[in-house]
Amino acid sequence: MKGKFGKGHFELTWQLGFYGVKLAFRLTIVIGMYILYFTHRELITKYMEQPFYKGLTLVHVAWVAFMSVMILHLLSETHLVDKLTMAIRKSREKEYVPVAGYERKDLLEYVQYMNIKAWMVMLVWLGLNAVIGLLYVLNIFHNEELLMCTVTFYLCDYICILFFCPFQTFIMHDKCCVNCRIYDWGHFMMFTPMLFIKSFYSWSLFFMSCIVLIHWELIYARHPERFWEGSNKVLQCVNCHDKTCQIKNLLRGNGLRAGVVQKDKTI
Repeated sequence: MKGKFGKGHFELTWQLGFYGVKLAFRLTIVIGMYILYFTHRELITKYMEQPFYKGLTLVHVAWVAFMSVMILHLLSETHLVDKLTMAIRKSREKEYVPVAGYERKDLLEYVQYMNIKAWMVMLVWLGLNAVIGLLYVLNIFHNEELLMCTVTFYLCDYICILFFCPFQTFIMHDKCCVNCRIYDWGHFMMFTPMLFIKSFYSWSLFFMSCIVLIHWELIYARHPERFWEGSNKVLQCVNCHDKTCQIKNLLRGNGLRAGVVQKDKTI
C-alpha cells in the first residue's frame, strides 16, 4: 500500500502495519492499567502477589507472555523469528550479506564509537531508574507505582520505534531501528523498575531481560560486522523491506521516500 504522506511517499509495509497494530494493542493495555490504578489500585497489589495455585490473574498471563517473547529473542537463529523485524534479525548469521571490500579498521572504529554511545545510554537509563528506586526507598513510590513505570515503558517502547526516540536523537545518532546498536535492550529497559519489587514474577522478568541483553551483547562482540551497514548489505536503505522509519523520518522533516536511499553518514 502506497500513498502520499507529508513530504514523501508513505508505504505501508507488513512490518510497519504489524507495529501499528501492536502499538494500538499496547495503548489499550496501558489505558486499562491506568484506569485500574486510579480506581482500584488495591487490585494491582492483589494480582501481583497472588500465586498460580490460587487462580490465574492478568499478571500471570502477562508474565507468561513476556517470558515467552524473551525466550524467543534468545532463539534468534531459529525459524521462529523469521517474521520479526530486521532490527532483531540482523544478529543472525543467515541474514549477514557482506559488503565487498569493507575495511576492518573502519568497522572497529564504528564499534568503538557506538560502544561509547551505548554506555552513555546505559548510564542515563540507570540514573533515571536510580531516581525511581530512591522514590521507592523513601516510600513515595510503592509496588503499584513501580508496576505503572514498567507499564509506561511498555508503551514508550513502540513510541520510540515509530515516532520519536530520545536515545536515537540525542545520544546514538543512528538513522533507524534496523541499524540500532541497542535495539534488543528494550526488555531490560522495560523491566528495570521490577528489580525493586520483591516478587518472583518481577525478579524473574528482570533477570531474564538481563540474559537477553547479555545474549545480544555477546553476539555484537563476536560478530560486529553483522550490525553495521558498512559491512552488512541488509542494513542499507536500498535493501530494507521493513521501512519502519517512515513516520519518524517524516515527523523529523526528512521527507524521505520509502525505499529511496539518501547519502548515509558514517564515521
